[in-house]
Amino acid sequence: MSTDATTPREPVLAISSRTVVFGAVGAALYAVLGLFSFLIPGTQSVTVRPAFALVPFFGKRFGVIAGFFVGLVGNAIIDLISGYGLQYWNWSVANGLVGAVAGLIFAYLPPIANEAVRLVVTALGALVATAIGLFFVITDIWVQGIGFNTFFTVNYVPALIADGIAVVILTPALDAIWEPLSKRTGR
Repeated sequence: MSTDATTPREPVLAISSRTVVFGAVGAALYAVLGLFSFLIPGTQSVTVRPAFALVPFFGKRFGVIAGFFVGLVGNAIIDLISGYGLQYWNWSVANGLVGAVAGLIFAYLPPIANEAVRLVVTALGALVATAIGLFFVITDIWVQGIGFNTFFTVNYVPALIADGIAVVILTPALDAIWEPLSKRTGR
């Protein structure tokens, strides 16, 4: 049976040196790789940011706090480098919530021995975490003064589709790469 690293070894909201280090490494990776995105052909500005898959991955593998930190800080740095400043702070919080929700989801799932099933569950869990976490951008209604329909059709759904594509494909891939390493280290 697999010793899937999602099994909680400490309290869910514990902060340790491991959490801090992996959170910082994840935020730095997300900030650098998050600058690379591509437009989905045939859409009107729906871009996929493949690095977004790092957010639920770090939430799954390193916990709620690390996942939140990766999403929040990584997205804030991307916005700063891109020239947006902290104008869209609520999107950074939403990215952080994706990592935190992923950490919560995977902390309470039992270990899965079958690798194919584990990867499917990882994809579904990352997608659910993305849908829940990104819903925080409903605050655009107050922050930007837009209506609910605009929030839903222009902000939320395109972001969910684009980020959903990234997490369903890449989060299980990252997890498949990490699993043998975690078994070797006992983490």
